[in-house]
Amino acid sequence: MIHTPLTRRHWLGTAALGAGACLLPGPRAAAAANEGFRGENDHFHFRIPSAAEPYVDSQRDNKAFAFQGRKILLSEDSGKTWPHQADFPEAQNITFSVILGNGNILFATRERLFLSTDNLRSHREIIVKRPDGSDYRPHKPVDPEQPGWYFHSLDGEHCFEVDGREMLVWGNYCNVLGGAVPVNIYYSTDNGETVKLAYSFGQNPKFQQKGAAPNAPLLGDPSNSYIARHVHNVTYNPQEDAFYACTGDIDRGDGKEVHWLRGTYDAQADRWDWKPIISVDSNSRFKSGGINFIGDKVYWIADANGRRINHTHDRGIFTCDWKDLLDYSKHQMVFHPMYESANMLCQDGVFIGTHCAPASTFVNGIIWSSDHGKTWVQYDLEVPGPRSGVRIMRKNSDGWFRMDLRKGWIERAEVLFLKPKA
Repeated sequence: MIHTPLTRRHWLGTAALGAGACLLPGPRAAAAANEGFRGENDHFHFRIPSAAEPYVDSQRDNKAFAFQGRKILLSEDSGKTWPHQADFPEAQNITFSVILGNGNILFATRERLFLSTDNLRSHREIIVKRPDGSDYRPHKPVDPEQPGWYFHSLDGEHCFEVDGREMLVWGNYCNVLGGAVPVNIYYSTDNGETVKLAYSFGQNPKFQQKGAAPNAPLLGDPSNSYIARHVHNVTYNPQEDAFYACTGDIDRGDGKEVHWLRGTYDAQADRWDWKPIISVDSNSRFKSGGINFIGDKVYWIADANGRRINHTHDRGIFTCDWKDLLDYSKHQMVFHPMYESANMLCQDGVFIGTHCAPASTFVNGIIWSSDHGKTWVQYDLEVPGPRSGVRIMRKNSDGWFRMDLRKGWIERAEVLFLKPKA
């Protein structure tokens, strides 16, 4: 286990105010927020666009999808220019988007899903299908301003190559803001033209609509005894041709909400087989996210909290052979960030994780390894204030990772881009 001392808390402010670079203290840094932030440290460059720039919600290679005001935008040069734009009155309610391999863009507001197949010249609503082929419609909210986040995700990568074709699979991180909502896993095998339910969790009594009529149907699948508050992460292990999903949050008296599920997909039958493989309380390394399958290994980062056991929480960054996932004795803790986190992504040997700001002494904590997880450091970017990084996405064509920065834990704030140094 490698314990790396916390890196000096600082950031390097740059060219928005002038051509030079200088080291600025926190209060002065905050004054530059309207012009964004740029900085660097020993491991990466970073930038936070200003509020006047489009909010880049997703990226893939040279493309980026964004919204600004009442418009949606598409860039084909990694966000330098935005030649494709369209009116979209609910732009500020966008909670999810993904750019598919063929160029289609699937995006969602709180409870509605849309697809553009022509670089935003047009878009149409996509109605999710149940396994039996019938329409899966959102519930009618008691409060129209609280329809629930049906499609919002905590993780940022949802496209996987399975048997030579792309599959889109994700789960909704919900029941925090926006109203009560069912907890689901969705999928598409045809570039977003058809989106279906892969799995639906049961009816969680603690996350139902306030003020609903006594006889109103409960949200969730009545036939499923497994309940969750939300989905943390869904990812794919090509070594065994299986998907894994992990959920949160705690046992509120109606059953455990933290599960890992293993799912296999039969393409010929268009049928899923999901099996819960472990269910735990909140103080567990399996209350987690940021699952990355790399060769024969699986890496994940723990969000453990709740009642301490022997004065500690069972958290850190763990790895093992994927076949040994359920054998605690085979787990290796490769780094202990000390604080809750449910987000981590690895690409080209670079691991990026983030702190949950309300639980951390860091203002904007980034966990970093650039040598395949052999050594680790932590940086506190400090700007633009207390933030939690979520929805971490792979590098674009210019080499920049992208993530959302959230106020507290989940309220949308800014976008952060990180570029590894050579």
